[in-house]
Amino acid sequence: MPNLNFAVIGTGFWSLYQIPAWLEVGGARPVAAHNRTLSKARKIAQQYDIPRVYADPEVLFRSEAGRIDFVDIITAVETHAPLVHLAAKYKVPVICQKPMSTDLASAEAMVAVCRDAGVPFYIHENWRWQTPIRALKAVLEQGAIGAPFRARIDMISGFPVFANQPFLAELEQFILTDLGSHILDVARFLFGEATSLYCQIKRVHKDIKGEDVATVMMQMVDASGAEVTVTCNLAYAGNPLEREAFPQTFIFVEGERGSLELGRDYLLRITTADGTHLRRAAPPRYAWADPAYEVVHASIASCNANLLGALKGTGAAETTGEDNLKTVRLVFAAYDSANHDQVIHFQE
Repeated sequence: MPNLNFAVIGTGFWSLYQIPAWLEVGGARPVAAHNRTLSKARKIAQQYDIPRVYADPEVLFRSEAGRIDFVDIITAVETHAPLVHLAAKYKVPVICQKPMSTDLASAEAMVAVCRDAGVPFYIHENWRWQTPIRALKAVLEQGAIGAPFRARIDMISGFPVFANQPFLAELEQFILTDLGSHILDVARFLFGEATSLYCQIKRVHKDIKGEDVATVMMQMVDASGAEVTVTCNLAYAGNPLEREAFPQTFIFVEGERGSLELGRDYLLRITTADGTHLRRAAPPRYAWADPAYEVVHASIASCNANLLGALKGTGAAETTGEDNLKTVRLVFAAYDSANHDQVIHFQE
């Protein structure tokens, strides 16, 4: 099957890993790049041999529609909705970075406009594609610990995220939209949908606009009604922890016949009456990946491979717009819960 041609919209920090991840997977070739600062688009185009650059997204869509197979949107969240609407207008399949949008209503509109236009719409939600998280999911599905009844998913770090991504400090809604989108999606991936949710948030950094600490407790439909607690904390950002593990996610699951733990250095512990079985589920290493983001950058390639299969008709995408909308609803339900100090219930 021939390569698919695509356009990159947004040539900032994450494009430096998104583009080489596409090249790593193979089967897709960037032929156009957009950035509102044209010099940035030209720099990326030169680095990856991309023939055409644009500063105006509408000009890109008008010029490229009919000769590209999809667009990959890697821009700031507030630009996602208008860019997805442009993709629908020009009938171009679209992949969009998470978080999908700045609010639930616009996210719902993005899904609707692509559905009505018959345009495939996917979200680049790569966290669930991390090697150790996929390994933990496989153990759960094998039933070694029985039906889970309680779980905790933790992402706590002192990594200086604001150095690489200073815009994060300017977000009015930070930890739940940025990191919470990932971790709540992992909760759904592992344990199904939530029937209720309760959240508390805090802002510890006084020099940022949004919250940097969140604790979310959910009751899930699947997995015997498991209680799942999600903790996201970048309040330590810039202040090192004693044992920093960024960007690793730690997970502990209690089941009817044992427990399952994903810990530091990708170690997976399965404990039952037979004892504890230990194995390491390390991600692959790529020359283009930043070692500080190793497990995350490796998951970009896996996510891209899944979405490429859907675009080529050889597989099904996990993170469609329709599916990711369920994660978006959790994110904004968490804000509602925290702002009103109440439990949010969802219809089954």
